[in-house]
Amino acid sequence: MTTLYGDIVLQETLDTTEFLRGKLLKVTRHLRMLNKDSEYSGKLKLYQSIPGVGLIMAVTLLTELEEIRRFKKLDQLCSYVGLVPRTDSSGEKDKTGPITPRSNKPLRSCIVESAWIASRTDPSLILSFNQLCRRMKPTEAIIRIAKKLLNRIRYVINNETAYVQAVV
Repeated sequence: MTTLYGDIVLQETLDTTEFLRGKLLKVTRHLRMLNKDSEYSGKLKLYQSIPGVGLIMAVTLLTELEEIRRFKKLDQLCSYVGLVPRTDSSGEKDKTGPITPRSNKPLRSCIVESAWIASRTDPSLILSFNQLCRRMKPTEAIIRIAKKLLNRIRYVINNETAYVQAVV
């Protein structure tokens, strides 16, 4: 049995879904144009040569990191992204915990998501992930894989060379 109010709510939901799909299509077209014909297309192609990094992740890296060379060391980059442990130091006591809440949240979530994909496609990351999973939970191991992936991203951009998968 349908009611007038149920029909109105359903129609509004369908209209909203159609509008949002149109917006998503428009943004996707713009990203593809950016990937093909722009001053950023070279960097985007370098980013996309890394396993686990697609177009959206490449654009996220490009916009969130801006100039990756401003980070002199990998530790500085990991700290910016939020892939470092929480520390609590007072006097003689030093405690380390899970990853810090201070981070670039969109970038960290994208890198961790890419690390899950890369840990299933890159042979050396598959090996590292499996070894780490023997001694810790997979959700903890993926943070270490994300650090490795971030190091590879940094290397590719700093040296301006496409990523080459290593054979284990």
